Amino acid sequence: MIVGHGIDLQEISAIEKVYDKRPNFVKKVLTPKELVRFDQLPKKRAMAYLAGRWAAKEAFAKAMGTGIGKLNFLAIEILSDEKGAPVVTQSLFPGHVFVSISHSGQLAQASVILEEENGSK
Repeated sequence: MIVGHGIDLQEISAIEKVYDKRPNFVKKVLTPKELVRFDQLPKKRAMAYLAGRWAAKEAFAKAMGTGIGKLNFLAIEILSDEKGAPVVTQSLFPGHVFVSISHSGQLAQASVILEEENGSK
């Protein structure tokens, strides 16, 4: 059974402005494994990646019903599978987590659905 759904929309340029002022900001949003991918990307793509992960983690917090204030960004890890699709590899939710991240122009959007363990896939 689905127990939560969250959506978030983030302007990539807003994330880039924060990053340009405080480059260590990225270490508050991305886990060490996520940082590996971030560091491999050219800046424009890296900012889209960071904004997408930000949006996905915000969407996760909304799906949990807590907002990000009660969750730490680093408690949630979103890597990519062999096809490049985002996959939540670490979270505080014990069930299934479905995540989708999209980018268009200066926007990154994410949707997260939380499903209980005993729910059907």
